Amino acid sequence: MLTAFRNAFRIADLRNKILFTLAIFALYRLGSVIPVPGVSLARVKEFADAASQQGFVGLLNLFSGGALTRMSVFALGIMPYITASIILQLLAVVIPKLQALQDEGEHGQKVITQWTRYVTVILALLQSMGFTFLFHSGQLTNGVDLVPDFTTRNIILIVVTMTAGTALLMWMGELITQRGIGNGMSLLIFVSIVSQIPSQLGILRVNSQPYQFIVILAVMLALTVGIIFIEQGQRRIPVQFSRRVRGRKVLGGQSTYIPLKVNMAGVIPVIFATSIMYFPALIASVLPPTGWGNSVRNWINNNLLSSGAGGGFSPSIWYILVLALLVVFFTYFYTAIQFDPERQADMIQRQGGFIPGIRPGRATVRYLEHVLSRITLPGALYLAIVTITPSLFGYLWSVPVGLSGVSIIIVAGVALETTKQIESQLMMRNYEGFLS
Repeated sequence: MLTAFRNAFRIADLRNKILFTLAIFALYRLGSVIPVPGVSLARVKEFADAASQQGFVGLLNLFSGGALTRMSVFALGIMPYITASIILQLLAVVIPKLQALQDEGEHGQKVITQWTRYVTVILALLQSMGFTFLFHSGQLTNGVDLVPDFTTRNIILIVVTMTAGTALLMWMGELITQRGIGNGMSLLIFVSIVSQIPSQLGILRVNSQPYQFIVILAVMLALTVGIIFIEQGQRRIPVQFSRRVRGRKVLGGQSTYIPLKVNMAGVIPVIFATSIMYFPALIASVLPPTGWGNSVRNWINNNLLSSGAGGGFSPSIWYILVLALLVVFFTYFYTAIQFDPERQADMIQRQGGFIPGIRPGRATVRYLEHVLSRITLPGALYLAIVTITPSLFGYLWSVPVGLSGVSIIIVAGVALETTKQIESQLMMRNYEGFLS
């Protein structure tokens, strides 16, 4: 391993990419601790030190590297860009023009990227306005007003600053992709999550027994190994191209394969499911405090919140079951969007290819649908297990496991992909790599 690191820094081009990426990371972490103007620094510090956010807000805070509870310039993190990308990807299924742009190659991708930037800015504006009002009302801060000077001028200043921070992060992520190593957006989320691991482990150690702390760490390490193993798993469907004679040239006659990953949906189903599970909390916050409203509020607090009844760390078994079912549902839903068997079969047929033993046309579509359904089930169960494992510890032992399943998947997946990119750079120059 040390030899591989030394080899990576011997290559000037690769060394410059790694150092450039690390410099962007340093700027990102610096911006994560600079608060936006117009907030009470004393109250923000008090809230950030005592904050233990759960649910979707806790997920956003984790993805922002703790910047959300500090009301920093990068409080929204890169999540508006991720959300915009998901929205455009879903819209491509129902809007033919977006689908046509995706099929155009590089030019179409540039247009979609530009639209994604516009949607990101709009989402950042909406989210920054929402969080500003929520932090003023105290609904997310245990009654603490982080924005005491709630004037129009101050609100505009905070909203514009947080939106500009997200736009700057989006530009920094694109710079990493172009001039650094790895995918910039994924690496920024990776750094955010990794920066929170020490504090999350400290909270876990204080609120758990020694044997509980050791068991949870062992299970998390086992999950990480399992994630690396399953994320690389794929079903390769062979495709044979028939030979065609054009003049004196013989075209085709080659063999290739379609790689169908076990977890084709990635972490998107977990994000969707976690977002849906936060809606009951929003509903409970607007219900009347008396009569039927109070009864519904109590039922939601006792059964559908990740923090459990009374604000503790123990979620109910209903929360865990509903979360697991939502993850399985969204895995099938998003996989169906990602991979269209009819479109794939038509593409294979137009290119003069066929799957050995399967007739072109409807037979190929049915075969692809059968294979996809077979490998999606273990992928969905794997995502559900990883997602609910931290909640199970909370249910059994009432301990705060701050690292969610989606964060473990992201950290393991991004680290693996980045390592593979560095590995390929080393192998191209005949150096021994990390995985050799």
